[in-house]
Amino acid sequence: MPRSRVRPGTGKTVTNKSAAGKPPGRVSAPPVRLHGAGSSGSAMLAQVSGEPPDTAKSEGWKAAIHRYVKLYNQAEIDRYAAPFDAVISDGDHLYRFGQRLGRLREQELLRGILPSRSETSAELLRISESGTLSEVCVLIELRVKRTIEHRGRTYLEERFDRERLWLAAEDGDYVISRVEPIVSERRPRFSSSHSSHAGEFADEQALAAESKPQSIPYINYDVLPFFKHGRAGIRYRRDLAAAYADRWWNEPNPAYENFEVNCTNFISQCLFAGNAPMNYTGKRASGWWYRGYSGGRENWSYSWAVANALQHYLSVPHNGVLRATVVESADQLALGDVIIYDWGGDNRYQHSTVVTAFDAAGMPLVNANTVPSRHRYWDYQDSYAWTENTKYRFFHIADEF
Repeated sequence: MPRSRVRPGTGKTVTNKSAAGKPPGRVSAPPVRLHGAGSSGSAMLAQVSGEPPDTAKSEGWKAAIHRYVKLYNQAEIDRYAAPFDAVISDGDHLYRFGQRLGRLREQELLRGILPSRSETSAELLRISESGTLSEVCVLIELRVKRTIEHRGRTYLEERFDRERLWLAAEDGDYVISRVEPIVSERRPRFSSSHSSHAGEFADEQALAAESKPQSIPYINYDVLPFFKHGRAGIRYRRDLAAAYADRWWNEPNPAYENFEVNCTNFISQCLFAGNAPMNYTGKRASGWWYRGYSGGRENWSYSWAVANALQHYLSVPHNGVLRATVVESADQLALGDVIIYDWGGDNRYQHSTVVTAFDAAGMPLVNANTVPSRHRYWDYQDSYAWTENTKYRFFHIADEF
């Protein structure tokens, strides 16, 4: 079916007759702004400057999407469930969404942050309509930009969330009968079991043992100040790793394969951009390396593209190649360091992020892929993947290799 683009504030629909290579439809909500300092914190009504009020409507199920995106945007500011029950009849999702908002409201009060502005747009990625239009299923990507004020500093936080919405016609209008968040962070690139990774971990330990340097005689370098001992190390460029993450957080770099679950592939690219040297072994279950897709097969190590495998690799000592130190807490991390997430607390890690900035309290803000995120607060409590059992592994990448 032809894809359509709904222009916010105009009510006009432009039909895209060529399905291939054209952007899907986009539905946007105007930004919702809070009052300045000293206000009660309630959101003002959104206004579309330069557009007559009666042109900000669209017909059919798209009107329900417009209302939903506007309420979603308001909730990103208030951290309270807006009157979604007027648009959504899915009680399970309303409860799930309310629990998430309550968790984030408490967290942000403890952090002392104030979201001063939020902009949410929604791209319609896939549309399925029944013949009578009594039911519609839409895959939607919500693109959220939040301006955060924290102890006199301001930064922009961005993320893309995907949801599948089912809409049903009721009394001449549409209601969202079901909402299914697409929790891509929870999907591992490969099925990972304790037994399979035990062998992988053993491979890493054996490789580390083989790479230990031979002993050398002691030399008093104070006596020979001009004697150059050992090769010059490769410095990890944390600034370049973070810059790469800010450049490619929301689109794939065509120089690399783009996986369906791309988070760890993206993190490995960031590390490599920061001059981290590859550990090429030619074996999928050992080392940390990438050679692309050729000869009908993918040439990269599991640790390059799988969160659980990267966690194992970074946990083992290495020499002369990418290596890291496990630290106890997020506030010990530096720019270009890595966090890996175990949502269920069962030692199966499924998501990876890289530190790209810090809030005013010195806590990490991270970038990620699969679910594109930029300067997102490190603990991911705003994700539906997060659970009370979530565990984190904090890796401080070596300053020199």
